[in-house]
Amino acid sequence: MKRVAMVPGSFDPATLGHVDIIRRAAGAFDEVYAVVMVNAEKRDAGMFSPAQRRRILESACRDIPNVQCLICEELAAEFADKLGVSYVVKGLRNGTDFDYEYTLAEIMHRFSPRLETMFLPSSPDLAHVSSTYARERLRYGADLTDVADPVTAALMLQLLREK
Repeated sequence: MKRVAMVPGSFDPATLGHVDIIRRAAGAFDEVYAVVMVNAEKRDAGMFSPAQRRRILESACRDIPNVQCLICEELAAEFADKLGVSYVVKGLRNGTDFDYEYTLAEIMHRFSPRLETMFLPSSPDLAHVSSTYARERLRYGADLTDVADPVTAALMLQLLREK
């Protein structure tokens, strides 16, 4: 039986921290879905559209063969069920992340009791990297070396210019 996991997030934009979690999940599971979650109430609130987020995520994960990048506009638990996902993998940078993600895991488990949530701590050298940090660096034209690989950073800049 295939072990299938989902790594959901807003990925606005995907960062090296996200990719680290996705890569580690890909090492533990046969298939991994990296899923751009779309909040209907905040659909246009981000720096990048859901389609742009997916493009950035695909670029960032391009060398991880068992990862597929998708967009979800429904409940995560329902989407996971449709994909045959048994595990949800979430990255944690700190205790605040844990408190938030633990609550979400409990809610998801109520929607789909067969789903297990697994938490992976951030690699210490990436714990400072967040999407907020990445957006600020992009907004002010700062160096993106600690945010994304060069190909993905160039894509982010291109998509920003196209806005």
